[in-house]
Amino acid sequence: EVHVVESGGGSVDVGGSLRLSCQISGFTFEDSDMSWYREDPGDECELVSNITPAGGIYYDSFVKGRFTISEDNAKNTLYLQMNSLKPEDTGRYYCAPTRYWYGCKTQGTQVTVAS
Repeated sequence: EVHVVESGGGSVDVGGSLRLSCQISGFTFEDSDMSWYREDPGDECELVSNITPAGGIYYDSFVKGRFTISEDNAKNTLYLQMNSLKPEDTGRYYCAPTRYWYGCKTQGTQVTVAS
């Protein structure tokens, strides 16, 4: 069964950093692109970043240069390193193996950036 569990969220001040984790099971990173999404306070689900099995990476223009997506195959864990956080980064973050589903469909992890 394909399963993901997000963690690592929290409350930080503007300019702070967080590292989100997504523990996967039931598949490997070779099987699927992996994406991070953010659901903002208005409940809009937006793509933040994506990584392909070949290592191709996409970032939304708002986070490019501040966020870094990576995978640890030995730990079956996807990461999102978030630096220079802004209040606009506030939201619930979700990971998705896009071979199986898209969007904000799991439990997610909350990130709050206080101004």
